[in-house]
Amino acid sequence: MIMLPQRGFSRRKLLQWSGLSGASLLLGGCGTNLLSNQVGQISEPLNQSLESLMLSQRPVPEYPVSAIEPDKLLINTFDLTPQIDPAQFSLTLDGDVNRPMQLSFADLQKLPLTSMVIQHVCVEGWAAIVQWGGVRLRDLIALAQPKPGVRYVYFQSADGYYESWDLASSLHPQTLMAYQKNGQPLSAENGAPLRLASPVKLGYKQSKWVTQITFVNQLMPMKGYWEDQGYEWFGGL
Repeated sequence: MIMLPQRGFSRRKLLQWSGLSGASLLLGGCGTNLLSNQVGQISEPLNQSLESLMLSQRPVPEYPVSAIEPDKLLINTFDLTPQIDPAQFSLTLDGDVNRPMQLSFADLQKLPLTSMVIQHVCVEGWAAIVQWGGVRLRDLIALAQPKPGVRYVYFQSADGYYESWDLASSLHPQTLMAYQKNGQPLSAENGAPLRLASPVKLGYKQSKWVTQITFVNQLMPMKGYWEDQGYEWFGGL
């Protein structure tokens, strides 16, 4: 159970800005039923523009497990730490997609697990080498099947934090929706049950406690919590 109220933009407001109708976002069936047909078939064809982005990307060099720095990943909290029961957790995928859906934590764990050891870099000047494990975001994108013209991805968190990414960074093979840290279940302080983790973005782009991922054609007036206060939007490394 999510114990904190939502803040930031509402789902309805985001959809109003993006011009998407409510009818287009009706959940097209149970995530479990979809997964039963899709696990092992994540590479189902997408539109050509998405496929070309996926093929053109190169992995960032990773570190050996021996390089992990378990005490260097600092905890920066936007608001009070949400306490979320994984059994009650639901991730919504919506927006301009062919298959809007909701996935439980158990659904996510049925998808292929990817692990990587990368450097987490904070805009405040510190860094830490961390092992993250979870579902590649591109696998979730393949399930949702964005329509042609989608260029941006919005992330809403349980504490009201909000972020937006470019589609190419979201499709990067090392961008994860992580539920493990250093081989152990993710803690609430580090974003459990689900957070973004990627070697191609600064720390403020890597949202914790993600509950909703929305695909849109254009950036909205609210681009991200820190970006709306002057931070650079792309936030790349």
